[in-house]
Amino acid sequence: MAGAVFLVLGGAAEASAAANLVYYDVAPGARLNVRNGPGTSYQIVRTLPTDAKVPIFCQTPGSTVSGYYGTSNIWDRIGPDDYVSDTYVHTGSDGYVTSHC
Repeated sequence: MAGAVFLVLGGAAEASAAANLVYYDVAPGARLNVRNGPGTSYQIVRTLPTDAKVPIFCQTPGSTVSGYYGTSNIWDRIGPDDYVSDTYVHTGSDGYVTSHC
């Protein structure tokens, strides 16, 4: 699976949920910052490569960002304490696509 991002899952609940995860494309050409909380004031912990795909475990409101797919305050939790702005993830929706964190 070229360009896929694989994450170490924490906890049995996330491990069992991993079997049903959908991976979403990151905006074309974007090297997306992953932060340790749902907002631009949180620390960048890593940057995803271009053409990455990410799972979304849950979504939560945070700081508002204008990105490739519009403007939103929705943040996607892609791993334990790993968040990305939903405005750079192609979910096919302007709203929530999974449960709230």
